[in-house]
Amino acid sequence: MMPKIILASQSPRRKQLLEWAEVSFEVVVKETDEHFPPGLTAKEVAVHIARNKSLAVQESLAASDIVLAADTIVVLGDKIIGKPVHREEAISILLALSGEKHQVITGVVIRKGNTEIAFADITDVEFHPLTIEQIEFYVDRYKPYDKAGAYAIQEWIGVVGIRSIQGDFYNVMGLPVSRVVKALGELAN
Repeated sequence: MMPKIILASQSPRRKQLLEWAEVSFEVVVKETDEHFPPGLTAKEVAVHIARNKSLAVQESLAASDIVLAADTIVVLGDKIIGKPVHREEAISILLALSGEKHQVITGVVIRKGNTEIAFADITDVEFHPLTIEQIEFYVDRYKPYDKAGAYAIQEWIGVVGIRSIQGDFYNVMGLPVSRVVKALGELAN
């Protein structure tokens, strides 16, 4: 019998990606602290936050259940860019990303009992130079306040503003689906 898969995320994008992959799952979310200790690399930060999400949810489940948690961060230079709090911060973030290359890192932790598979997937993204009018239009219309880096690749700004990506497109949406499906298969047996 296939173990139950629990997605420890309220992200509509992660939910959609798993549905596209025809993975059967339930969503269980617990509020978790997204702070991290100093000195971690960006990859370690993403995995650390994902691990905290998985452990918080796993406490209330059966040992045979598989918990899938993820956290996506955006890195410009050596600075981790989180989710914008308000309009001005979203505009400021997008101005910084305009014409630049950045990394989107999704940390993934999949747990079954005491067994854990953890990894971080990195995608390089480069924006065309964006005008202030384009940025304000996007922020006002799409309100990207729940998105690391203040944008979603599958929305207007991704369609018109991204020059190139190197790596997994779906990782930028929030989940490197093909790696996740492979790892779920390893833990299900």
